[in-house]
Amino acid sequence: MKSDSVKKGMQQAPHRSLFNALGMTEEEMERPLIGIVSSYNEIVPGHMNLDKIVDAVKMGVAMAGGTPVMVPAIAVCDGIAMGHIGMKYSLVTRDLVADSTECLARAHAFDALVMVPNCDKNVPGLLMAAARINIPTVFVSGGPMLAGRVQGHKTSLSSMFEAVGAYTAGKMTEEDVKEYEQKACPTCGSCSGMYTANSMNCLTEVLGMGLKGNGTIPAVYSERLKLAKHAGMAVMELLKKNICPRDIMSEKAFRNALTMDMALGCSTNSMLHLPAIAHEAGVDLNLELANEISAKTPNLCHLAPAGPTYIEDLNEAGGIYAVMNEISKLGLLELDCITATGKTVGENIKGCVNKDPEVIRPVENPYSSTGGIAILKGNLAPDSAVVKRSAVAPEMLKHEGPARVFDCEEDAIEAIKGGKIVAGDVVVIRYEGPKGGPGMREMLNPTSAIAGMGLGSTVALITDGRFSGASRGASIGHTCPEAAVGGPIALVEEGDIISIDIDNHRLDVKVSDEEMAARKEKWQPRKPLVTSGYLARYAAMAAPASRGAILEI
Repeated sequence: MKSDSVKKGMQQAPHRSLFNALGMTEEEMERPLIGIVSSYNEIVPGHMNLDKIVDAVKMGVAMAGGTPVMVPAIAVCDGIAMGHIGMKYSLVTRDLVADSTECLARAHAFDALVMVPNCDKNVPGLLMAAARINIPTVFVSGGPMLAGRVQGHKTSLSSMFEAVGAYTAGKMTEEDVKEYEQKACPTCGSCSGMYTANSMNCLTEVLGMGLKGNGTIPAVYSERLKLAKHAGMAVMELLKKNICPRDIMSEKAFRNALTMDMALGCSTNSMLHLPAIAHEAGVDLNLELANEISAKTPNLCHLAPAGPTYIEDLNEAGGIYAVMNEISKLGLLELDCITATGKTVGENIKGCVNKDPEVIRPVENPYSSTGGIAILKGNLAPDSAVVKRSAVAPEMLKHEGPARVFDCEEDAIEAIKGGKIVAGDVVVIRYEGPKGGPGMREMLNPTSAIAGMGLGSTVALITDGRFSGASRGASIGHTCPEAAVGGPIALVEEGDIISIDIDNHRLDVKVSDEEMAARKEKWQPRKPLVTSGYLARYAAMAAPASRGAILEI
């Protein structure tokens, strides 16, 4: 066992004295040392219940013959961080989580790990760490929030943000907004739609790193505690069989993740996180593969914000395994991949039936014949841009309109709420990429303002930043190269005609190559907005969004 290096032999007597200081018995020191990476805190609603999940995991580990030891991981609530400087500190935490977890695991010689994440960057950060550390590891998330209910309709955080836009447009009273405020987020858990946190928890299940139900069992259900106990037991089995994350997160497993990403209609942030996780696992995941897979993968789910169903409904319909079983009918999944259950994907999903064809469309009757996410290219995005196609109104799949150009999110919001954006416009928000932001902020406030003011089916938004999974509409992000490095988005001028053709994967500005070259000659880099601290270090090291915004050593 790896932990023998801190527990066995005369040279380790000082180490044992420190274990004694922890109150650890000789019997506990004889057992495998299992690190339980807890993301518990009291500021993120999706994490406020993780202390109970951790206790259940520890019980499962102990029942199966291990010694559980809790260590911490940080997390940021994207909803609370939204719309101010806090959002610059969201994506960047992914690498802090990965780095700090690597440090804790290596320094203390754990034999295996159980990761207990829940929210947006915390999940991929721990998946990156798992691939990097590569000792037997199981994930169990804190689970999704139940949907809110307002005036007899289910609702969620995205409805809350859009309510603010509706109030600005005079379509809601202050009392209406107050009702949403009190009811939109009724329980602990990751926000209730197919936003980034739930997307990544569901894809963790697809990758094989979490057990059945990891992505969909609601946070407040006792079934979540049972799942946590089973995760603790499962990691001990993986340790016996020496099945490690890189055995599970293979190239085939990432193909499965992209396939299910398309079927489920996950957040566009998955196009940042999957390549970053794959990089740590030694797999080259080129975004070109996303369109190839999307072309043959039907979109079977329209979960909020794309539609009226929520993660709790997906759970009742059979969960992720039911969607996987449905997709497998088309021969689109690699069924021989090993998973954290100790079984293959094919063995896991066998007999997992679709219990609600309104929530999980059968493959014979999909929402669309192609996947929920599209990668766009063109003279405005030579490397790539990303859009959640399943959340775009049909009339906006192809659109041309004049550019309304803003060099930061705040200026765009002021224009939108001031009534300066009209039907047909294409809002361009730049200098918000990994380097330019720095930190690649999410644009949920402007997209929600556009939707709330009734412009969601007539106005597009393009940015080198990114979008919350709660965003909907023709919201095109991750435009590469970003403005901060002189990408074409930095050269767009007010009134330029922008052409969007999502079905044909195109994003272009109708300006001649000669004119764009002349503009590039005149372009000057902006002075960095941040020159000290972690954000400055991140900006200096961040790779493009097309490569997952990983940190380059």
